[in-house]
Amino acid sequence: MGFRAPVAEIAFTLRHIADLDALLTASGADDVSAEMVDSILAEAGRFAENELDPINASGDRFGCVLNGDSVKTPPGWKETYQRWIEGGWNGVSAPAEWGGQNLPAVINAAVDELWNAGSVAFAAGPMLTAGAVAALHDHASDDLKARYLPRLVSGAWMATMNLTEPQAGSDLGALITRAERADNGTYRIFGQKIFITYGEHDLTENIIHLVLARRPEAPPGTAGISMFLVPKFLVDDNGSLGERNDVKCAGLERKLGLHASPTCTMIYGDSGGAMGWLVGEENRGLAAMFTMMNIARLTVGIQGLGVAARAYERALTYARERQQGRPPGAAPSVTCPIVEHPDVQRNLLNMKALTAASRAIAYSCAVAIDMSRRAPTEERNLWADRASLLTPVAKAFSTDAATTIASLGIQVHGGAGYIEETGAAQYLRDARIFPIYEGTNGIQAIDLVMRKLALADGKAVRRLIEDLNRVASEAAAVNRDDFGETGPRLVAAMERLAKATEFLGEAIAAGRVADALAGATPYLRLFGLATGGTLLAKGALRAAAAGRDESWISLARFFAENLVDETAGLVTSVCGGSGALNAAAEAHLLDRFGQA
Repeated sequence: MGFRAPVAEIAFTLRHIADLDALLTASGADDVSAEMVDSILAEAGRFAENELDPINASGDRFGCVLNGDSVKTPPGWKETYQRWIEGGWNGVSAPAEWGGQNLPAVINAAVDELWNAGSVAFAAGPMLTAGAVAALHDHASDDLKARYLPRLVSGAWMATMNLTEPQAGSDLGALITRAERADNGTYRIFGQKIFITYGEHDLTENIIHLVLARRPEAPPGTAGISMFLVPKFLVDDNGSLGERNDVKCAGLERKLGLHASPTCTMIYGDSGGAMGWLVGEENRGLAAMFTMMNIARLTVGIQGLGVAARAYERALTYARERQQGRPPGAAPSVTCPIVEHPDVQRNLLNMKALTAASRAIAYSCAVAIDMSRRAPTEERNLWADRASLLTPVAKAFSTDAATTIASLGIQVHGGAGYIEETGAAQYLRDARIFPIYEGTNGIQAIDLVMRKLALADGKAVRRLIEDLNRVASEAAAVNRDDFGETGPRLVAAMERLAKATEFLGEAIAAGRVADALAGATPYLRLFGLATGGTLLAKGALRAAAAGRDESWISLARFFAENLVDETAGLVTSVCGGSGALNAAAEAHLLDRFGQA
């Protein structure tokens, strides 16, 4: 089944929901026109359709092969990557001073969706390179920038992020990889890192690892972590490659999905120490890493969005072609495509509505990032707070939605969906990692509740709720039958979001942290449903005002009347669910034997 890139849906979301035109006006980006954006999307869509989608299934079948300490990617991947960087796609939002195009982050998010829809395993490598470019640009010395950024921006080299260790997991404070200072100002790195995406491969001639480690005399916990740049091959003063560094891939993980994306165990310092260079200051590594991590978290949300869009498109195509059963009220001899059955329609519309809401949230987050950099100086902090607030929602809501959508895609295919040949199962296998890596979705919920709600003394979340309330109220005031109950349902959802937000703020202020944590995950889900539904209504209002594209009105109505009412149960879980959770955990989960 050929892939049809959702370029029209992306363009509408950019312009009418995420307010790309307002961003370009506010930031003075006079060189970026609507026609230019349309051209970029069209070309990216063609590349995703013609280059990435055709290698996706074969990459999943072949996977990657470890030969000694070298990794061979699937057939055709190296050639496809070369065409991708020749097209200039690696540097879409990278700084112009290092060879990038310096386009807004939201445009990069849009093309990233297309790469991930075409092949998420392919897109995973460049995602990390983009994060490394940002970290080095913000934190590295001028010498390191000049030596590494041009080739990273061009895509001639790729980069990795090395955090996780066997004993540490998500607890970065427990990492033990050590860095010993050498006489020449460099460092020698010793340790093991696991789950390193694209830690070794054959797509580029060099791989630049950004590694978290601690100095022997560093303070314990996260306060003692530093970041180091450790290249696979050392780089001479003239930019040419020198000898192999003391870093190697010791193993490839066998995974549920993302088979064509090598997940490596990396060993540093088997033969005297891997040579590394400090990025930023000693014991300040988390600041640099979180520059990379925050970009990665939004991009993982985009990964989920891309896979969701492709799973929906494949399921819809199948449902239009598969003949089975008869439509309601038809004669017994009449058969129809399964897309005419109401249950199949409901599954497909759930898939489409969740995809559209995820796209609206993710692109709105990307626009907030852009405004934090490009808006008038006095407005930038407000936008930075909004970007921080939306990032965990964009990551968690979109990736949870992706697993749901991919699972529904299998359901639409029926028994054929459980068979690998149809391709539907791969999307679920690939998507299942998204709620786990770059900070599990439980960690995103904790971050939202314990850190992000407190931004600007709570004003950041209140401003967002006020903005969304205006949209919901405007939808409620529309006197059109085709809007149905869209407005009233969203007004109610926003009231529930405000109530849950107030409860969590009061619980934290009163020191009832356990109550707040018990409600964190349902709160993030509530936040995503209320925000996503209201943003879809924003698109519906824009479509109605323009007198066209009624499909957006019907989609917003479907979301509001079929998905948003889940918020009624979620607000109950947030505000009153801790007692039941604690009692059930005591009775069924916690082994208190032998404790006083």
